[in-house]
Amino acid sequence: MNVTLVVGSNRHGRFGPVVADWLRGHLEGRADLAVRVVDVAETAALPTTLERTPAATAALAEVTPKLAAADAFVVLTPEYNHSFPAGLKNLIDWHFTEWQAKPVALVSYGGVSGGLRAVEHLRQVFAELHAVTVRDTVSFHRAGDSFDEAGRPKDAAAPDAAAKAMLDQLVWWGQALREARERRPYGG
Repeated sequence: MNVTLVVGSNRHGRFGPVVADWLRGHLEGRADLAVRVVDVAETAALPTTLERTPAATAALAEVTPKLAAADAFVVLTPEYNHSFPAGLKNLIDWHFTEWQAKPVALVSYGGVSGGLRAVEHLRQVFAELHAVTVRDTVSFHRAGDSFDEAGRPKDAAAPDAAAKAMLDQLVWWGQALREARERRPYGG
């Protein structure tokens, strides 16, 4: 199953790559997943308006096929101001059919809340785009304190178990929705 990992932060000095590397290890460690990465920091050229100009089309040339080819998504988000980052919102809003009738797993990090408020906002956005968010998530509370200098969780048991449960759900939904789309194109 083709999975696109979306790394949702583009701030300078962001912590996202640390969590993304850990998450990518879990994704690539599964024989049932083929992983592509879309990093919001590398798609900064996306315009802030939804008008399809030649510049916007060029900026989307690399991102859109990775989203379109996905059977499922894992979105990694920090929590900024009790929600998810503007760059991630822009990436999501530039696409519509690419998300439709596909599952989305959500992984978050942040301070005390671990990014869970961002996750709840993303659930509403993806519902509007006719995507299905899986129930289980992975969140890192006080993320900077949760990882060692080598980028590994200091206590890996809980996040590893949460990642497995979440990815098992993602695979189930991904297979079910892919089969459904093959039998009857989604017309939502």
